[in-house]
Amino acid sequence: MAYEVSGLAPLSHRVQMEGRERLTVAGVEDVVRFDESCIVMSTCAGSMVVTGTDLHIGKLSLDGGELHVDGRIDSIAYEDDRPERGSLLQRLFG
Repeated sequence: MAYEVSGLAPLSHRVQMEGRERLTVAGVEDVVRFDESCIVMSTCAGSMVVTGTDLHIGKLSLDGGELHVDGRIDSIAYEDDRPERGSLLQRLFG
């Protein structure tokens, strides 16, 4: 279920990290899945994956599009939702 912003200003994406223990993400549209080692979220800038240990969602506000994460953060990565196109020959002869 995606977050809809009908009639509102578009969400702006912001990532703020304090040390490796606290993360605040703005522009969150939906939390796809989460556990103690991985949080996958949909943001207005694309899918975002946070990995670490003892991760906890401290605050989630989809109305404001903000998420707070506590725990040991090892990585933050964006996933490209677009499929790879491949080379011209691969696309022609698939």
